[in-house]
Amino acid sequence: MCLAIPSKIIERQEFTATVDVCGARREVNLMLLPEEVSVGDYVLVHAGFAMQIVDREAAESSASFFGGLVDAEKNRDNGETGDAEMAEALQRGTISWDKRPRKEP
Repeated sequence: MCLAIPSKIIERQEFTATVDVCGARREVNLMLLPEEVSVGDYVLVHAGFAMQIVDREAAESSASFFGGLVDAEKNRDNGETGDAEMAEALQRGTISWDKRPRKEP
């Protein structure tokens, strides 16, 4: 399973871009994108290729979620409690984007 985290374009060349992913920078190929992107846009990257453009609101929401998940993991390692939703996701070992209540088997 792959997990694509929105990457912010911080530098743009003709067919490539430098993106920032949670502080890590890497070069990605832009040739598979259906439209032009600019510095400040967000993309999803797989195997070194930008595959999809993501709107800013969704990208920032994802970044916040993953930041919360990292914090929950740190809290768990330190024996602390944190955000209940994140702690539950770590306990289950799964993350669901579906906000409907789960049905137990």
